[in-house]
Amino acid sequence: MSFYKTLKTNSSIHLYKNGAKRKDKLFNCAFQTPKMAQKESNIEKIKRLVFNQVNIRNVATSAHIHHGKTAFTDNLLAAAGAMSEKSAGDLEAGMATWQHSDEQERLMTVDAANVSMAHEYQGQEYLINLIDTPGHVDFGGNVTRAMRAIDGTFVLVCAVEGIMPQTETVLKQALRERVKPVLFINKVDRLITELQYTPEQMQKRFVEIIDEFNLLLSQIAEKDFAEKWQVNVNNGSVAFGSARENWALSIPFMKKKNISFKDIYRIYELEGEERDKWVWKNAPLNEVILDMAVKHLPNPLEAQKYRIAKIWKGDLESEFGKDLLNCNPKGEVGFVVTRIVIDPRSGKEICAGRLYSGTITQGMEIWANQAKKKGRIQQVLIYNGIKPEQMESAPAGNVLAISGLDIDVGETITLNEQTPFEEIKHLFQPVITKSIEVLKTADLPKLIEILRKIAKEDPSIKIEINEETGESLISGMGELHLEIVENRIKTEKKLEVKTSAPIVVYRETVAKASKSFEGRSPNKHNSFFIKVEPITDQIYDGIQKGELPEIRVKKRVEDVTKFFTGLGWRSDEIRDVRDVYKGNILMDETRGEVYIGEVIEMVMDAFEMVIDRGPLAREPCMKMKVSLTDIKLHEDAIHRGPAQVYPAVREAITEAMKNAGATLLEPLQIHLIEVPENFMGAATKLVGGKRGQMLDMKQELGRVEIKAKIPVAEMLGWSSDLRSATEGRGTSSLVDQLFEKIPASLQADVIRKIRNRKGLAENQ
Repeated sequence: MSFYKTLKTNSSIHLYKNGAKRKDKLFNCAFQTPKMAQKESNIEKIKRLVFNQVNIRNVATSAHIHHGKTAFTDNLLAAAGAMSEKSAGDLEAGMATWQHSDEQERLMTVDAANVSMAHEYQGQEYLINLIDTPGHVDFGGNVTRAMRAIDGTFVLVCAVEGIMPQTETVLKQALRERVKPVLFINKVDRLITELQYTPEQMQKRFVEIIDEFNLLLSQIAEKDFAEKWQVNVNNGSVAFGSARENWALSIPFMKKKNISFKDIYRIYELEGEERDKWVWKNAPLNEVILDMAVKHLPNPLEAQKYRIAKIWKGDLESEFGKDLLNCNPKGEVGFVVTRIVIDPRSGKEICAGRLYSGTITQGMEIWANQAKKKGRIQQVLIYNGIKPEQMESAPAGNVLAISGLDIDVGETITLNEQTPFEEIKHLFQPVITKSIEVLKTADLPKLIEILRKIAKEDPSIKIEINEETGESLISGMGELHLEIVENRIKTEKKLEVKTSAPIVVYRETVAKASKSFEGRSPNKHNSFFIKVEPITDQIYDGIQKGELPEIRVKKRVEDVTKFFTGLGWRSDEIRDVRDVYKGNILMDETRGEVYIGEVIEMVMDAFEMVIDRGPLAREPCMKMKVSLTDIKLHEDAIHRGPAQVYPAVREAITEAMKNAGATLLEPLQIHLIEVPENFMGAATKLVGGKRGQMLDMKQELGRVEIKAKIPVAEMLGWSSDLRSATEGRGTSSLVDQLFEKIPASLQADVIRKIRNRKGLAENQ
């Protein structure tokens, strides 16, 4: 029976109007495991299943904020026996993956959390490694990092609100990593009890959401996956239900159980324990959802065959490359760190991530490829629900954790030196900064240590530490992001600090091509000739989308060659590309220079130094092509070391940028603003008062949807301003982030204020 027919059989259904929420949500006594399995604990099952790669599923939840991810995860854990059934989904007693008090207080997920559980499907046992991710845009970096570790994701969409801006963002994050999505339409109970939808209306709503989801997929996904990964109600890659009410349905499951939507409407005529019993027997969320994961999401053996080429740019024909592609447990260890958690009691770092090849064991000596140092693994940890448990070893294909190493998120752990995995790059960049200081000078070392740990735990937070003055800068995705960090320093780290008002982070670039400028070394023995020009939008967009990897190019890189060939570049031009860094590229156009190989790494270092701190106001640079056109080098290596090369290259780039019309770019955000129709005027006035630009406006069913572009500098306090203007009835969601040239009338004043704040002298 088709989805549409299934729904249409329910035309005689009457709607139940009592939709009161229950406090005792789950009733698990109907769930019985086989007698033999009862003797085996959950952790014993998990430890056994980690060795069966075919039956492993590494997945995540992803959704817009408040679309039900954490309640969803709670109920899966409860079904696996990893938490109390009655607590699951309860805002006070449940939400097992909320590990910080501020998550409970704000009723939102801030940090990603790893959980594992066993599941039986068609007589076989499966290991489900799941990462619960945040929905708020300020914490989207956690989503990006989680996507590196998993192969599939449950995208949750509220049946009432539908696909929201952050839904699109998390889908982009997944598809950039070649992570396959399936769809769960959540909060269907609201359609029944609040909106009192008829079956026909519900059918129409589901079709709208599914069609929009597939349209997004076709627009965002790579050509090879755009059609193949379309979701379909009839094959079970779409499910619908209520995470809070612990029920779910899919068309295959409805056929298996011989039930229809009529039965779901009827359960809302039942009360308490009777409803729980029916749900657990006939439509348990865990069974429907985990069946969907097993059937429609890939195991690591399948996924790595197409994911590795996207996220690792080494030689796929090498032994290590083949180990990665084949998820070979007997091959070279290849582990990527996606999250670091610091134990509050011991201070030890636990590094969670994905093991793509080899078998990792306690006591193993490893090589950290980015830190370029050896280390030794003290513990190998897997997850029993949310609790890490020790194992002696674990093979490729698992999401797990290790301890004993001092490394950063994104690190590639191997046994021997190898090409590291691609940088885990978030869609959005930090645009808000605060100065943070201790109240007592004696606490400065403690603050520095805390900030270093925060930077490890959350790489989305960028930190600049001034150990001399005691002032440090913390940059994040938004005001809430920084507010959470400040609060945790005070409440969890027990350190009193003061922070400045939010500071906007600008960018520097050039308006035109420069002539070639000479930079001479302090000893006058070396000269570097450099020109600067803007890069095209195609190149910049390619970097942002990950089509052009941000790497130092030491030999031919297939993705680099493919990208520039697609733009019509000649092979000799492509060979000149030496460094792609933070939305900029460095070209080496020199020919036949004897000592270029000995200094090019230093040239790249100096290039990156200028990109990090531009000449106008020491703000980061973007959208530039820097070309080394000629060099004159002293024949004696002692006269062309870093102390000579760095200042010469920096001087040449700086002068070239000034000649090319160095200019300041300000960050802007595109927001989707929803307000009741009678507040349309107030909302548009608010946007106009913040130098905002209206991009689109839609009116439907008494509400207005405004799409607007607003400078970040004008958005400080935006949430409270919108609440005030709309009497608390307006909402706003971030759609996109971009940088545009600051109005000429404002540039000089903004540069002066930034330089004064940074204490820069006129000639610095």
